[in-house]
Amino acid sequence: MIEETKHGHAEEGYERQDLTAQAVFAFLTSLLVGGVLVYCVVWGLYDFMDARQRTRQHQQSPLVKQSDADTRMVAPGAITKFPEPRLERNERTEIRDFRLSEEQTLNSYGWIDEKSGVVRIPIDRAMELLAQRGLPTTPKAGMTPPSTVNVATQAAERADTSGSDKKKAPTSK
Repeated sequence: MIEETKHGHAEEGYERQDLTAQAVFAFLTSLLVGGVLVYCVVWGLYDFMDARQRTRQHQQSPLVKQSDADTRMVAPGAITKFPEPRLERNERTEIRDFRLSEEQTLNSYGWIDEKSGVVRIPIDRAMELLAQRGLPTTPKAGMTPPSTVNVATQAAERADTSGSDKKKAPTSK
């Protein structure tokens, strides 16, 4: 048999003591009043700190022509006078323009240094050339890689007409 245990409840059902509508409205009203009070205190604090900062702001140099201007405010046209990097004004359009210029650079031909003959090519074309020609390889072991020093040494040995009895070192080709 199943044994039932009673936990001191005389009757089953729902709780008979509920909050009244008046208590709920009193709570919501006190919450609203508290929110408005916090807003006013924070607004007053910021206003106080702003006024304090204005009184402690350094005087402008007498050489500045606009002595009445607030140095904390910048006119929209004066932003270009600041050196790079500047703060972003509209992140979405600026990053879009930046990405478009990068894509244009990556997918077009152009000069990097015209005097030395260095150009850039699109990435797709560079991958095609790499697939056709392969990666540059290192010389095999025992082979002397061509360098300016070795080339100069070999040229000097070939041009040596002194007729000395020294044995000439073999040259690698």
